[in-house]
Amino acid sequence: MAKECTNIPTQISSHTLQSQLLKNSTQQNIHLTPTDNSAWSNLIQTNAPNDVDKQSWDLLYQKMKNQAIFNVSQDFLKEMSLHDVRLDPNSLHWRAQQTNLEFLLMLDVDNLVWSFRKTAGLPTPGKPYGGWEDQKGELRGHFVGHFMSATARMWASTHNDTVKERMSAAVSALSACQQKIGTGYLSAFPTELFDRVEAIKPVWAPYYTIHKILAGLLDQYTLADNVQALKMVTWMVDYFYNRVQNVVSRYSLERHYLSLNTESGGMNDVLYRLYSITKDPKHLLLAYLFDKPCFLGVLAIQADDISGFHANTHIPIVVGSQMRYEVTGDPLHKAIGTFFLDIVNSSHTYATGGTSDSEFWTNPRQLAETLNTENEESCTTYNMLKVARHLFTWTKEVAYADYYERALTNGVLSIQRGTNPGVMIYMLPLGAGVSKSKSYHGWGTPFDTFWCCYGTATESFSKLGDTIYFEEINKGPVLYIIQYISSSLNWISGQFMLNQKVDPVVSTDPHLRVTFTFSSKKGAGQSTLNLRIPIWTFGNGAKASINAESLTVPAPGTYLSVTRNWGPADKLTLDLPFSLRTEAINDGRPTYASLQAILYGPYLLAGHTMGDRDMKTGSAKLISDWTTPIPAASYNAYLATFSQVSRNSTFVLTNSNQAIAMDHLPLPGSSTTVNATFRLILNGSPPQNFSTLKDAIGKSVMLEPYNFPGMVVVVQKGLVLAVAAPPPPAAAGSSAFQLVAGLDGRPETVSLESESNKGCFVYGGVNNNSSTIMNLKCQSGSKDANFNQAASFVMGQGLSEYHPISFVAKGARRNFLLQPLLSFQDEFYSVYFNIQA
Repeated sequence: MAKECTNIPTQISSHTLQSQLLKNSTQQNIHLTPTDNSAWSNLIQTNAPNDVDKQSWDLLYQKMKNQAIFNVSQDFLKEMSLHDVRLDPNSLHWRAQQTNLEFLLMLDVDNLVWSFRKTAGLPTPGKPYGGWEDQKGELRGHFVGHFMSATARMWASTHNDTVKERMSAAVSALSACQQKIGTGYLSAFPTELFDRVEAIKPVWAPYYTIHKILAGLLDQYTLADNVQALKMVTWMVDYFYNRVQNVVSRYSLERHYLSLNTESGGMNDVLYRLYSITKDPKHLLLAYLFDKPCFLGVLAIQADDISGFHANTHIPIVVGSQMRYEVTGDPLHKAIGTFFLDIVNSSHTYATGGTSDSEFWTNPRQLAETLNTENEESCTTYNMLKVARHLFTWTKEVAYADYYERALTNGVLSIQRGTNPGVMIYMLPLGAGVSKSKSYHGWGTPFDTFWCCYGTATESFSKLGDTIYFEEINKGPVLYIIQYISSSLNWISGQFMLNQKVDPVVSTDPHLRVTFTFSSKKGAGQSTLNLRIPIWTFGNGAKASINAESLTVPAPGTYLSVTRNWGPADKLTLDLPFSLRTEAINDGRPTYASLQAILYGPYLLAGHTMGDRDMKTGSAKLISDWTTPIPAASYNAYLATFSQVSRNSTFVLTNSNQAIAMDHLPLPGSSTTVNATFRLILNGSPPQNFSTLKDAIGKSVMLEPYNFPGMVVVVQKGLVLAVAAPPPPAAAGSSAFQLVAGLDGRPETVSLESESNKGCFVYGGVNNNSSTIMNLKCQSGSKDANFNQAASFVMGQGLSEYHPISFVAKGARRNFLLQPLLSFQDEFYSVYFNIQA
């Protein structure tokens, strides 16, 4: 069926702008089953307009029916159930999952379903949440759908009893609402919003919300065996089938497609999933009608013409198209999914693996000018991972697993604020000198945000174990291990329990080391493990062994395949070396050729900076010539923060734009914690080491600002303290301080005496104000009765610490501390650097 693409996206497609408005006020082939004649015929009524009269409608159906393809592949890999995978409590992924679990358990079911009950005319205990779940918001109810999907996955991942109770209570409450309404309709807003959709009048995205509710209920059925949830889904779908039928019969099929220019989420996806369970032809037909021809048609003819489209409106449609291929075998939709990921990766993807600028796709291979605070909407990464997962299960290609690893590591794990439950971001800033806290949305809050990206984030962090292991059904017990995440798998087909242990990655030892151990069950036979050899490793340095017997490791981008009868005595090890590497931004214009990201294996590194991102490599040919790994395990012991109490407030010594000042004690993870952290460098030849900060008392030290490696605190003219490059040996005293016991006599304090100005100390003052500029003050002749107190500081462990993956990179004007993007909270950073010889 051919139709001209009528989707001319405008800014109103943006969720952000829709929210603000409310706050302030090509080609496609459709293949049908031979058994769905009645469903098709019933969709059009005899009183339809001439352009879609019943006779021509039936002729159109017969033509498409003759093209029917139901040659479904039996060669897809099967993703291992979350019920059979458990993350290691010592892993980064488990901590992210646990933080999300804490957030889900903070949410009250009565508050979540408040607007559903209000719409159904039922009593409304509790109070509605805020943000996009506000009782007047047109997207209200969307997060409840995500909540059901997230809790279903979290329960499968943990079997937490409280999660099971909460999600079952939510389904029961929604069922009561649906029963009260009595038509099958279920939403937190009235049907009037769909009247506006069908009349092509302004409205946010009601089908988007319905998709979330349908998907959440279907997940409750497939992952938690809630039969009631499946009945609710089929009743809802009957209601919307009738609505779509009414639009087509009263107006035209074109009118229905025109209504899809509002964001409809993954309606086609959830309907294809439903059809795979029910085999009801009405469900398949309705899924077809939510495929968006004006977008899929562009991909079907393999045109890179997605610029200007709202990204997260259309990625779920591609996911639905992929499900269409899986349930019908239609090769066109296999080609669509393949081509789509190819063009996004080749033309629209950042080094994180993510895509979109202010929610839209921009001109292909012109990303340099898009770097700002509004890059990579989190929802798009969530959905792009679905696209990659489908492609991997079809093809087994390592490239898709590599992509998944990159986007998961940098695009998903980067959006939580440490271990603060319910604090996540909408966009992932990628500009120069940006902060996750300083974008348009900044960090969200647990009860008053509920953006679209909160919904997808709660799902992402509930299913971190879902793309580690896959099995091949038709070729005997074959297990694919495609992500190296510490975890365990109860492999039912292989009849053994597998434990995967990944050693922590550090900058001083560039290897990923993985150990697999086994506990077989009675009757276990021979099985095969296929281990991904990532593209970022080296073929000539990788090692593997089984019970200390060396194995030949194939080239990157392939699999190490090992077949045996696995038993408790077996130990399989894998050692994958990697190094720092640069990657140019996805921009074909020579002007931006020097704009590059720095990666370490799968980790994207960001540099602590307020905006400067210039690097000069000189004659260096290797990246190792202008970068230095930091031994974080030992260097963290040298990090210190110096504080004073003044007027009942605590102030800390800080590096403020390369001047030394006093500032208020910052909150953990805030942007100023890095400014209030200094590394103590002991003077002497050779430099001395120490294990605790107290070991430095009585010694000569230099203070290196945490976020300005290679620079030190120096005494300048007028006894002013500043941050600068270390002085030459003849003037080295200006950067050296004797760390002595506090002049105030308290056991917990220290004082810093300048070695170039004996008797003069770093002086804070007892009446500090924020940003008070610091200098030396000399004790001799001072009439300050509070001198000893003002020159004494509590020396505590540094507020910031080095991540195990930390490097120093030489810059044109200053050096940069590089750390994984996922480790940043409110600190300012850049991920792309201007790297020139």
